[in-house]
Amino acid sequence: MADSKPEVSLQSLREQIDQIDLDVLRLLNARAVAAGEIGKLKTGVLYRPEREAQVLRRVRELNPGPLGAETVTFLFREIMSACLAYERPITVACLGPSGTYSEAAAVRQFGHAANILTCTTLDDVVRAAETGNADFAVVPVENSTEGAVGRTLDLMIETPLKVCGEIQLRIRHQLLAAPTLTALKDVQRVFSHGQSLGQCQHWLNAWLPHAERVAVASNAEAARLAAEQPGSAAIAGELAGERYGLHVLHANIEDESTNTTRFLVLGPELPGPSGRDKTSMVLAARNRPGAIHELLTPLATCGVSMTRLESRPSRTALWEYVFFVDVEGHQQDPAVATAIRAIEEKALFSKILGSYPVAAL
Repeated sequence: MADSKPEVSLQSLREQIDQIDLDVLRLLNARAVAAGEIGKLKTGVLYRPEREAQVLRRVRELNPGPLGAETVTFLFREIMSACLAYERPITVACLGPSGTYSEAAAVRQFGHAANILTCTTLDDVVRAAETGNADFAVVPVENSTEGAVGRTLDLMIETPLKVCGEIQLRIRHQLLAAPTLTALKDVQRVFSHGQSLGQCQHWLNAWLPHAERVAVASNAEAARLAAEQPGSAAIAGELAGERYGLHVLHANIEDESTNTTRFLVLGPELPGPSGRDKTSMVLAARNRPGAIHELLTPLATCGVSMTRLESRPSRTALWEYVFFVDVEGHQQDPAVATAIRAIEEKALFSKILGSYPVAAL
């Protein structure tokens, strides 16, 4: 006769969960108290990007399941966000209005306990952090489909703020409409940011060739207009739809399934090494043959891997360019530090924008 397992009652399982919940509650409050004690020993901004990156990396590596890495990362980021708010809530500036992908990126990095300050322009976002009205600024720097965000690159040259983090946000565009609009054939116009329209143009050509496409300042603004104007839809994220009472008329209409926007976190202080970092810099080469090759040669000589090279008009002279460079490693790492010193000797202009933990995907 086969062995039979004892039957576990529903009530006993519920009692087990209740006890686990009490244990979790006790441990969460113990963590908050310990974080508060650490806060008493610190000065300035309490948020440390390198420490958060190390914690999240550790819990992902040690996670035995069944919860997935993404779920565990989300939960622990929210725990750290709540503990930080217990010490002192931080304010994060991003491009508004409420419901933008920039806001979603800020919440992903800092958790729901952070105060989100939405601004009208990228200039206002950066200025808020420069003046102390916000502790950090979150700005989009490039999209995998549409390329670099030029205004952000220009601001990076000018601002005294340092890049202290990055966020990789998977962009899923939803076609949103008021609850009364339920059929694609009834959509007369589509509002969205110009980049989002570009990222969905093949889908729009196939399914809404008759609809007028109207570019606006942000996807959140598009959602607001769609809510107000009959026959209108918006391309935006689900957060914007929730903010303005819209439903998803068609989900995930982006042309590229890997569509991702990279955001930078700007702050007043340089994070220390986290163990897996990037360094960003902007350079200008002398106007002579082979100058760019000569400028970047120290990276290869020192064994430093370059992950990004982006050119941008310098805005100071006709046909002159600056180059945005990302490399693996922290500027305090010996190989990176040696390469930077050699580059600075050769460059017409150079600025280290910051070193920061690599984003967790």
